[in-house]
Amino acid sequence: MNGTRAMLNEARAIDRAAARFPKVQVAVAPPATLIYRMREAVDIIGVGGQDCHAQESGAFTGDVAAPMLKDAGADFAIIGHSERRTLHGESDADVQAKAEAALASGLGVILCVGETEAERDAGNAEGVVCAQLEGSCPKGEGAPEKLSVAYEPVWAIGTGRVPSVGDVAAMHKAIREKLVTIYGAGGADVRILYGGSVKADNAAELLSIPEVGGALVGGASLTAESFLAIVGAAASLVAD
Repeated sequence: MNGTRAMLNEARAIDRAAARFPKVQVAVAPPATLIYRMREAVDIIGVGGQDCHAQESGAFTGDVAAPMLKDAGADFAIIGHSERRTLHGESDADVQAKAEAALASGLGVILCVGETEAERDAGNAEGVVCAQLEGSCPKGEGAPEKLSVAYEPVWAIGTGRVPSVGDVAAMHKAIREKLVTIYGAGGADVRILYGGSVKADNAAELLSIPEVGGALVGGASLTAESFLAIVGAAASLVAD
């Protein structure tokens, strides 16, 4: 819940700079109030929504349907973010329904999963995340082609704490294996992002970890300067 029209200048700066990094896919998910204006303001980067409702329309005051996001110019939607799961009580079934609604409307989906600090300390992090995937991943033909999964350890979001390289590698390996179990061969191509206190000074290390195919950036995406440093780190790792 950050951003007014004044922040469109940051989006324009990101868009201009993205032209220098053609091998890196860059996207921003602003509040719903800015999706239409941002889509008009940028040419290169993707624009997405932060959530959507599972129904196409109806008596759901305050919610935003997937067709509305699409109509406003969104390319994708973030579904199941930890703040939605925690603060709004969204279950895996809720997340799955939203993901399927987004896909049905022609949107790509970034599906978020992650464990709490207590669940990691109990040694159950991988079990929790794999169960979330089992219950949250959208079903149906073609689902994996428009799906990305973002692993966001809840205890690392906005805290400055980051899991060890070994922990991230182990979790992304477990996610990949679970995706293949769910989708078969299609699960091998689903992009897996890492999210949780990603910054310019740790982006290259995180993005170098096996099975980490990108980053879901939080606070560092609020200014072009900090976000583009992460984009630049990603570009440095892409083979010519």
